[in-house]
Amino acid sequence: MAPVPLIFLDVDGPLIPFTSRRGDDAAGSPAEVGNPLLDRLDPEDGRRLCALGGRLVWATTWMADANEVISPRLGLPQLPVVEWPDDDEAPVGGLHWKTAFLVQWAAGRPFVWLDDEVTDADQRWILAHHPGRALVHRVDPHVGLTETDFSVVRRWLEGADSR
Repeated sequence: MAPVPLIFLDVDGPLIPFTSRRGDDAAGSPAEVGNPLLDRLDPEDGRRLCALGGRLVWATTWMADANEVISPRLGLPQLPVVEWPDDDEAPVGGLHWKTAFLVQWAAGRPFVWLDDEVTDADQRWILAHHPGRALVHRVDPHVGLTETDFSVVRRWLEGADSR
């Protein structure tokens, strides 16, 4: 039986886009909502992410705070959290600072990585260094996750896209 693919989730950009999804930035007062950017979360994203069938994992600088702040607003359970190493070493070759560590964390398991900062350099490096299937998918940070993004991930999870 094949392992369930991991789905690494970034928060800022994919789940909290740079602009409001409702066409306005009229959130409640800061005292009502805490971080006013949280009003940009789409509660439907939680249902759509769970419906993908992969193992959701926070891969964000929010770290454990994602479970405390983001998960309840999206209706998600407590998720595993990638704990980033305290490494000040800059990545080489234009790689995102998360790339090598996520490959190590995946430990050969298939994974999807949803982030707004990934590039072709990350995809090429992962192809060369990760023995399992991987989908590195850039989400437009201005709009956040869209139905098109979910469709790409679903196709990949169903095996229609080989790598």
